[in-house]
Amino acid sequence: MTEQNENSESGQSVPEELRNVRYCEIIPVTRDGRTLTSWVYNTLGLNDCPGPEWDALTEDEVNEEYGSIAAKLNGPRYWVIDKLVGSGSTATGETFTFGGIEMALRAKLETKLREGTVGEQFYVPNEVQRETVYTYKAGLPVYELTSPEGDVYIMQSYSQIIDKELTIDDLASLGSVLDLPKGWTYATRTLTADYELVTKGLAYVINDNLYNSYQCRTCVDDGDVSTDS
Repeated sequence: MTEQNENSESGQSVPEELRNVRYCEIIPVTRDGRTLTSWVYNTLGLNDCPGPEWDALTEDEVNEEYGSIAAKLNGPRYWVIDKLVGSGSTATGETFTFGGIEMALRAKLETKLREGTVGEQFYVPNEVQRETVYTYKAGLPVYELTSPEGDVYIMQSYSQIIDKELTIDDLASLGSVLDLPKGWTYATRTLTADYELVTKGLAYVINDNLYNSYQCRTCVDDGDVSTDS
């Protein structure tokens, strides 16, 4: 790896209001034996993912710069949460510059070689190692997927990877557009109180078939998942 700045704040300043703020992610994958590690970097607090640089970036360039065996260019994306606080391994301050775009390390995922890497399948949970508090404000809409088993996933960001014209105004009617597997449902509701989704080490995240991302709010690991009233 090159161009890495460890424990550097690098001018990071997360906006107070995140809803509909643009960002991009790069997820390079490294291999150690039969273990694959996906390193999740994003532009939050550093820049808004400048279009010309992002459009020019390729997977081959990322692999050459980072020393990875594969990489996913995940964006542009827009937050649907209102506030984010990261701690522990999520707030290392470690940054890397991909194709002139500076990004910060936010999370990592480890999978076995036979399991593939994050985001390869739709509507399938990925275990993401991070420590975060996502806040959704009262009086604003949230967008949720419910699995056949009753697990509820709340949208954390929408994507323009597949539908380059998708906007936040389209999310209320997204259920009529998604290719939902049997037994899955999509719903929109308005919060009557602020809601905090707390992750203490492990989050369960899925993508729908448009690459919009959701975190499970009813799946509990060794941390806490709060409930709204």
